[in-house]
Amino acid sequence: MTDTHVLATAQRLAARALAWLHASHGDGLGRIPDTTVVDLADPDDVYKPLGEIALAASLILRDGVTGPAEARTARELLDHAWGQLREGDLLYERQLRHFTMTDPLETYAHFARAGYRHPALEDLLDSLSRLRAAHAEEIHPNRRLGVANARRVVGLAHQPDWAALAAGTWLGATPEPWAVNWMTGYDITHTVFHLTDWGAHPDGLPEPMRDHVRDWLPVWLDIWLEIGQWDLAAELLVVDACIGEPATGRQGWDALAAVQREDGLLPRDTDPVDEDREQAFRDHQHTAVVAVVAGDITLARALGAAAAATAAA
Repeated sequence: MTDTHVLATAQRLAARALAWLHASHGDGLGRIPDTTVVDLADPDDVYKPLGEIALAASLILRDGVTGPAEARTARELLDHAWGQLREGDLLYERQLRHFTMTDPLETYAHFARAGYRHPALEDLLDSLSRLRAAHAEEIHPNRRLGVANARRVVGLAHQPDWAALAAGTWLGATPEPWAVNWMTGYDITHTVFHLTDWGAHPDGLPEPMRDHVRDWLPVWLDIWLEIGQWDLAAELLVVDACIGEPATGRQGWDALAAVQREDGLLPRDTDPVDEDREQAFRDHQHTAVVAVVAGDITLARALGAAAAATAAA
């Protein structure tokens, strides 16, 4: 069972990171320029940061374990991001023009989770999912899981063979633990995120994979903490929250809390933080999002386990 020190640290870390994200967006950082057109050269510059914000905020509202202030902040961030995407029209137009791309669906899923719907986009996504081309697109195995989970969240038909998709990932092969590197570390985390829908379905992670993660997660976390890769360390704490009973202890949470700034910024690594606020936001937004997600799911898991124990007594 998660101890109270971990829960208090997780809640404080996440609340401060959420406040930093809210203040940054309130100051106009991360805003889509008015001159942006649909056919962007690099869609990640626009869609990915907004999608990440929507992910964290939607999970706060889904799990309902934060205080009312955090819930209001999450709703304000979602409203802001949805407005930046022209209430889904920007996603619709991009999907219509580039029908094999998956980023509009993956971005939209976070909004749909929180009740923001775009019927025309959903009709388009449903139609496209019936095309052989949509399923033949050659994408990374854990990204294929991400697309499948997005379809599940939105409520689209044509669900995949989850076991087959899981088996095709790096983690599905339960590789030698010492072979994990920085990139495959992120592959592992995202495989767990999508199979469990960010902790909502811990049993979605097949047992051999879950056992492998539970055995080696403390070791992997120690490695990334030792070299100061705070972003990946935070993702591994999300994994710990997604798989059920925690496998790590206080060390990860204490390390992240020690490097978080007073304003809530959480550095992605040990490199100096750029003093330019806009650059600092671009560099470290993702780590703040991961901290919010890690804190939220950790609290949700602990409170869910406590409620289950009370019901069984």
